[in-house]
Amino acid sequence: MSTTNNNLNEPQNLSSVAEVEDAKLAQIHEKPKSQGRIVFDRFVSHKPAMISTIVLIVITVFAFSSIGWGPFPGWWGQNYYHAGAVVDGGKPTLSLVPTWLGGEGFRIGEHPFGQDSVGKDYFALVMNGTQKSIIIGVVVGLVATVLGTVIGAVSGYFRGWVDEILMRITDLFIVIPLLVLAAVLGKMAGASTGSIITLALVLGLVTWTGLARLVRGEILSLREREYVAAAQAMGSKTSRVIFKHLIPNTMGVIIVNATFAIAGAILLESSLSYLGFGVKAPESSLGLLISQYQNAFTTRPWLFWWPGMIIVAIALSVNFLGDGLRDAFDPRQVGKKRRRRAGMFALPTRKEKP
Repeated sequence: MSTTNNNLNEPQNLSSVAEVEDAKLAQIHEKPKSQGRIVFDRFVSHKPAMISTIVLIVITVFAFSSIGWGPFPGWWGQNYYHAGAVVDGGKPTLSLVPTWLGGEGFRIGEHPFGQDSVGKDYFALVMNGTQKSIIIGVVVGLVATVLGTVIGAVSGYFRGWVDEILMRITDLFIVIPLLVLAAVLGKMAGASTGSIITLALVLGLVTWTGLARLVRGEILSLREREYVAAAQAMGSKTSRVIFKHLIPNTMGVIIVNATFAIAGAILLESSLSYLGFGVKAPESSLGLLISQYQNAFTTRPWLFWWPGMIIVAIALSVNFLGDGLRDAFDPRQVGKKRRRRAGMFALPTRKEKP
């Protein structure tokens, strides 16, 4: 009887084994993914980074398309330079509370963010300030990234007296408090030209130190690899070895820190403008709007809260975006986070008495 049952089960076992082997062969013959595709898949699977990317895109699109930028007109009916009659004390006309909860229902109105003291549309003012803050953040991030990458790569590759000189200059910038240094240089730049691009370039010249140290550490490790020795033996120029072989292999560190530099630049510019050392009128920024209307915090709080909330939203979105890029480029970070969380929630074990 048992022999008969074994004979009946044998075809089923053979079919299951065949299915397993087919699955293994299918995995073997799958098209291998490139490194870029692997990084992209990891980034897409990072939910906070994807949500932050969507939020950042929405804010940027609204800022540049609503009131227009340069020669391109916007779709918003109001502007940020024409004053008008103050309606209902300048209160915001935006309503998001449904009627069944006691609200006025969904309504945008003519001035969703309200009006300032002279009747200017505050939505247009905030979008103009958001434009300037984003431009400053991007320019500062680019300048700091280029400077930090080049200085760190040259220092790590040549070592010796070149490394000593460049790192002592870096230490000098680090020792001086960033806010004080940026305030002095920002005041000088604002007094000379008043341009936000000039201010952004000046801020970029003082925020490159962290990336320079990181890139230097990466280059010190990479310069000992076999492909670098092979390139040097083939007579490649120093510039080619640095920019063709070394820097491309540190792009993960560079891209991640560039995103953090943008977030830090927006917060730094907002702080300087709030203190009066950053953007000057007639230019505008989110920090300058907070500074101009800080006295209205108790009487008209919306003039303070709208630019403040957008600053927080941009900074958090860029930081979460950088966190997702870091996990995508370096999957070891994910393992460290999981082990740290597991350690936080692990129950303490009892020690047995001897």
